[in-house]
Amino acid sequence: MGAREIAEVTELMDDPRLNGERIATLLGSAAAPGAEITVTSVPYEAPEDTRQTCDFVRVVLPGSKGALAGGDAPTLGIIGRLGAQQAQPARIGYVSDADGSTVAIAAALRLLRLAAAGAQLPGDVIVTTHIATHVSITPREPADFMGMPVSSATMNEHEVDDAMDAILSIDASKGNRLINHPGVAISPTAKEGYLLPVAPGLLTVLEYATGAPARTFPLALQDITPYDNGYRHFNSIMQPTVATSAPVVGVALTAAAVVPGSSTGASYEPALLEATRFVVETAKQFTQSRVVFHDADEYDRLVDQYGDLTRFQR
Repeated sequence: MGAREIAEVTELMDDPRLNGERIATLLGSAAAPGAEITVTSVPYEAPEDTRQTCDFVRVVLPGSKGALAGGDAPTLGIIGRLGAQQAQPARIGYVSDADGSTVAIAAALRLLRLAAAGAQLPGDVIVTTHIATHVSITPREPADFMGMPVSSATMNEHEVDDAMDAILSIDASKGNRLINHPGVAISPTAKEGYLLPVAPGLLTVLEYATGAPARTFPLALQDITPYDNGYRHFNSIMQPTVATSAPVVGVALTAAAVVPGSSTGASYEPALLEATRFVVETAKQFTQSRVVFHDADEYDRLVDQYGDLTRFQR
């Protein structure tokens, strides 16, 4: 499940003509009833090449009992985080940084095809990511960083939706020495300035999706604060949490070696497939209220005892 979608999406990612409309055409080929696929283009922001445009892709899959149908089944948000899929003209082909968007789009395509075949989920699913091909590469230890076509705040404006009851934020996370194994790892849950325990239900889904013990990665408080506040961040994987009250879990695609996001030929199909399976299965389980991202009662007790921490979102 998902191998076909990964192959189709990565083929597009490698094309120098890549843009949001091409991705939307692929997603639209699923012909899922009621689905909405939109592309919003915005100009690049300085210091990147402001002659270019960044395409935000948004997919809304209505559930049979979701909010769009007037029901109460929960809505899952799936966000593909990255700098860009390509770094033209410095690189030829798609770079490792594309992993988050590849998985988000592949998961959306699989869910669209399931819906078209009659397997509609109970709750709504909203998938967002962006497409960009011309960004800078910034030298940094232990791995060079890809540039960003727009600010993290602009990405959140287009990718985070108040309708999302919980969010999976997917990102390539190979340029570090904190989680070094080939595959997929998930983060503790972040919510409104609090770092909460790793969700046990998501660990189970990850183990079923990979057939291996679940891997997690550590977060510091700085990682769930805004990207431009001057503090070092693991990467941008947790940035959706500064723009929402919903619980957010990071889904990191990892490697045993330190691999820069700016490297071509460094996206690994087994990890992409495992991450896609995990995201699709989480969508099924969450929209059926079979897994949760956090213990809501415990969170409320924390806030009562230790106070509001939303200042860390600002």
